[in-house]
Amino acid sequence: MISFENVAYNYGGGELLSEVSLRLAPGSFHFLTGPSGSGKTTFLKLAYAELLPTSGHVTLFDREVRTLSRDDIAHSRRRIGVVHQDVQFLDHLPLATNVQLPLSVSGRSSDPRDLADLLGWVGLGHLSDALPPSLSGGERQRAALARAVIMGPDVVLADEPTGNVDWEMSLRLLKLLVELNKMGKTIVVATHDLNLIRQAKSQVAARVLRISRRRVQLAGADL
Repeated sequence: MISFENVAYNYGGGELLSEVSLRLAPGSFHFLTGPSGSGKTTFLKLAYAELLPTSGHVTLFDREVRTLSRDDIAHSRRRIGVVHQDVQFLDHLPLATNVQLPLSVSGRSSDPRDLADLLGWVGLGHLSDALPPSLSGGERQRAALARAVIMGPDVVLADEPTGNVDWEMSLRLLKLLVELNKMGKTIVVATHDLNLIRQAKSQVAARVLRISRRRVQLAGADL
């Protein structure tokens, strides 16, 4: 679905990622870990073509990203849901409207029952009319996950989705991500929370990727 072949990425002349080669297979679950500033967010941006590699090849759904037009990239991104580290909403619009914005932007209509089911799934059905500033951190993260999956993507990329919530809410978010994976979605979660990874390993066959010295390596069983 998404593959990297000898990928490198430079920021301001300094190499952040180097010699990255891996494939995110359909239905797989990956954690991406590493120190702050090691390149986790950059890796995710390469995976949905917000960034292009300095060298090497990134392939989305069997097509090399450098060969894609702007419309092609937009079409590919409809198959990838992203939960950004900095969750942003339009504060003047109700939660339900914010969640369905990807549909509106793509010109697709939404079934109110489907939207209600989605908000119920993330535990926010009672807050559909709430404005984003009134939401707690955990509610915002669950709303961001709902927005990321409303297009029915094949892949979900989540950048530190539990970074600003307590342990109970972290487990609740993890449960939702595991459920998505069991529905056949490919999941990649960037996180520094090793306890979350250990918890996930009891629920799903997750692989752990670690960024170290600019390389992305498969971590061992020492987590």
